[in-house]
Amino acid sequence: MAVPIILASGSAIRHRMLANAAVDHTVQVARVDEEMIKQSLIAEAAPPRDIADALAELKAAKVSEKNPSALVLGCDQVLEHGGVLLGKPKDQSHALEQLKTLRGDRHTLLSAAVIYENGKPLWRHIGVVRLRMRDASDAYLDSYINRNWDSIQHAVGGYKLEEEGVRLFSRIDGDYFNVLGMPLLEILNYLTLRGDIEQ
Repeated sequence: MAVPIILASGSAIRHRMLANAAVDHTVQVARVDEEMIKQSLIAEAAPPRDIADALAELKAAKVSEKNPSALVLGCDQVLEHGGVLLGKPKDQSHALEQLKTLRGDRHTLLSAAVIYENGKPLWRHIGVVRLRMRDASDAYLDSYINRNWDSIQHAVGGYKLEEEGVRLFSRIDGDYFNVLGMPLLEILNYLTLRGDIEQ
């Protein structure tokens, strides 16, 4: 009998990615104070990679406690630019400030995934993508935010590459799934090798 798979994330795009890949799973949102944990790790000068990994692991561990016989997938994504982490915009003016900071420059997205079973970590991976944002005008950034605010207010950095946000970029080096917030190919490879999904 197949081991149940639980996605410990409320992200609609992560759920859709697994569903589109025909991975049977359920969703249970891990109740963790991400912002407090992130700030604590930043205060300890933890590298962005470790912050993404720690948050993904915390989510997986939390849901695994209540579902020991399931495979629990925790994910997190951080955006690093010039040694500073950018998060989800607080409001439209904050989104504009973030996009102005990123334009004409490169930044890195780190998408971490950790799988737990019986309260213990089994597997982890961090996907890295480097993106260069074009030098968009103030007017375009402002209109972009106004048109897309309902969608981008929940997105790290204030953009969604799978939507109009793709127009902000001149170059992307890395896996598209990592941009969306999950190292999907590596997860599928692991689940296939374990026999949890069909070979």
